[in-house]
Amino acid sequence: MNTRKTGTEYEVLAEQYLKKQGINIIEKNYQNRAGEIDLIGRDQEYLIFFEVKYRKNQKTGNPAEAVTYQKQKKICRVADYYRLTHGIGEFSAIRYDVVAICGEEIAWHQNAFSHIY
Repeated sequence: MNTRKTGTEYEVLAEQYLKKQGINIIEKNYQNRAGEIDLIGRDQEYLIFFEVKYRKNQKTGNPAEAVTYQKQKKICRVADYYRLTHGIGEFSAIRYDVVAICGEEIAWHQNAFSHIY
């Protein structure tokens, strides 16, 4: 199975999990020139940008650890553009979450990192 197909499969799994937790998913695989955000959702007053990471097991480390500083910076740039083009003000409540899937386990890391300018 190729990595894009695997990624899509686990993004769908993450989406289903988040919906069960009460998250309203409003965008999937949002892309612009700066990069991609896997899922964008709403939880009450928060606009949430989700990064989904999958690992078969922990031999190569925890999937959440794969969201490096450089990846976080890229997500923030993409999120800034999304907010600009969708009229979401700079004082709106936003959050960056990571959904880490390792084998059959799903871990949702809320507020996983702060905005990087």
